[in-house]
Order: sequence, then C-alpha cells, then structure tokens
Amino acid sequence: MKIGLIGVGAIAQYVLAALECRSHQVDAIVVRPARVPENTALYVGSAEDLSDDLDLVIDCAGHTALATHGPALLARGIDVLTISLGALADPQVYRALELAAQTGDTKLHLASGAIGALDCLQAANIGQVHNVTYVGRKPPSGWRGSPAEDVIDLNALTSGAQTHFEGTARQAALAYPKNANVAAAVALAGLGFDQTNVRLIADADISANIHEVQATGDFGSFTFQINGQSLPDNPRSSALAAMSVISKLDALNAVISL
Repeated sequence: MKIGLIGVGAIAQYVLAALECRSHQVDAIVVRPARVPENTALYVGSAEDLSDDLDLVIDCAGHTALATHGPALLARGIDVLTISLGALADPQVYRALELAAQTGDTKLHLASGAIGALDCLQAANIGQVHNVTYVGRKPPSGWRGSPAEDVIDLNALTSGAQTHFEGTARQAALAYPKNANVAAAVALAGLGFDQTNVRLIADADISANIHEVQATGDFGSFTFQINGQSLPDNPRSSALAAMSVISKLDALNAVISL
C-alpha cells in the first residue's frame, strides 16, 4: 500500500517503524509547517500536499488533525485510518467526516485504541444493551494537563484514588481530548456517546493505566479490564493504541480477517 501519515509523535513513530517492517511505502508525513525539515520531500506541512494516488492516510496526531485534514482527504477519494476517535464526539466533526466520505466514496477506519472487548460490545448491540460504563483509571501524573487539575490537587494525591469526572462519553471526549479516546471507542461500539456512562479516576496506588468496560443486556453481562503500558518514548502514549493501528491495517489487507 501507498500510505500517508499525519503526526510525528510516539505513536506515529511506532506506526512508521511497523509500516517499514511490512514493506508499505510511506509517501509523505504531514507535520506542522514550522516542523517541516529543510531539504526533504518526505515531510509536508499540509494534507493538501499529499498525493492523490495514496491508498490510505493514517492519522496519529489527535482530534484537531482529524477535524482539520480528515474531511478533505476523504472527499478527495483517500481512505483515512485514525486513532483520534474522541473527535467524533463533536457532532459537526462527525457530520463533516460522514459527508466527505460519502462524497469521495471512501471510508474512515477507526482503530480500537487502548481498549479491548469492543467486538463483544458490538455483537451485543445487535440485541438490546441496557447499560455500558467505561471506567478510566490512571496515576495522577497521567491526568496532568487535563481538566482533572481543576477538580483535584494531583500533586497532593499521594495515596488512594479520587474520581474527577462522571458523565457521558460525549462530555468526557470533548473535555478530555488527550485522555478519552477510549471512552469514545466504547461509545461507538455500543450505545453511543450520550448513553455511555464514563467515570475517570486519578489513583496514586497504581503505575499503569487501567481501562474497564462494564456492560449488561439481553446477551448477559461482561466486565473487561486491561492494565495498559505506555510506549517507551512517551509515558502518556498507550502501547496498545499504537499496536491497534497496525492491527487495523493488517485486517484491511488480509484476505481472511477476524
């Protein structure tokens, strides 16, 4: 495949290395204009500079990047694979991406990110799902730079746990754009942004990020929990989130896919 990439952070670097191992051609990497190196054709400052003959563009740069570049790429006839699921909590962004995909006869592929059990939730949603709750638990340092700082003193939290958010997945995804992609993934797989309950917790007694999904419905009930590790290059980036991008790409290329 001929692929474009948006972003140069820890997740993007993991994806880039994995693409090279799979012999996919990375045609160009979109970065902020100020970060485009001199004397190289690989890096470009806008998605408008990407070639029309790309098979796929992978977005690893966050909500703003998807909202900014996604609609134009889809409308041009280029599929997009994104990890920025939380951006879809904004109805205007969702609709813009949807209309662009219809115009370009393309697809926006969603990587599952740092959570599992979404296939089970999707299957359960064919019947009647009564309740879905996502609980995100991170060490205090994992919530720095987020609205959690306005609710609790993260520096003073040296033991125990404190809940700093309870609400819907839409509220969580919009308020915590760097922390709530998992909540968005759970919402998209199940009851939607407004019917999915979210609780976010700062826990001084843990070192890993813990994600838990609880669901009940006609199928029965399940609870899924994962203790996620971060990428070595960035303690705030989930290793599983980066892996999910490559897993999704492999599935798109597979003749037989689970």
